Amino acid sequence: MAMEQYCPVIQVVGCKNSGKTTLMNQLIARSAANGYKTAAIKHHGHGGKPAEEVAEKDSRQHLGAGAAAAAVEGEGSVQIQINQAGWTLEDTIALYQFFSPDMIFVEGYKHAGYPKVVLLRGQRDAALLKELSNIFCAVTWEPIEKEDAFSIPVYTFYGEDDYVKNIWKKVKAYYGR
Repeated sequence: MAMEQYCPVIQVVGCKNSGKTTLMNQLIARSAANGYKTAAIKHHGHGGKPAEEVAEKDSRQHLGAGAAAAAVEGEGSVQIQINQAGWTLEDTIALYQFFSPDMIFVEGYKHAGYPKVVLLRGQRDAALLKELSNIFCAVTWEPIEKEDAFSIPVYTFYGEDDYVKNIWKKVKAYYGR
């Protein structure tokens, strides 16, 4: 079964410093408050490998010795690092299926095909609305030209209660939940 049929996947995309992590945190908190178990994926889009998250000395040695994956577990918290060429968003989503989330929020991966919220700093970022696919709404820091928004709803970042509530409704409606 395809992951998107098993569990809703919603992307939060935008240029650097557009508020992606802030919106991710708001959506995750809203989901948790409504009793949903969520998972989050963040794309490290800055080139190179992300800072090492597996902090245990032994795990670093395992990876250095050639392990494809290393994990550290303690008191119910697990950190996993996987070193595999060609790892994709779909691979991570498939891995998350094991944890049975009700929905997955993805920060980044602009060109992936999942339904997405696009964050705009203002008119200078509006080209993303023409470049990307499967957009169901946008959140902007500054007004944008109406013709750039096509027929999607556009919210302002200064109306947090309004846009989080409306995005949440759209997520639920999109997936019939």
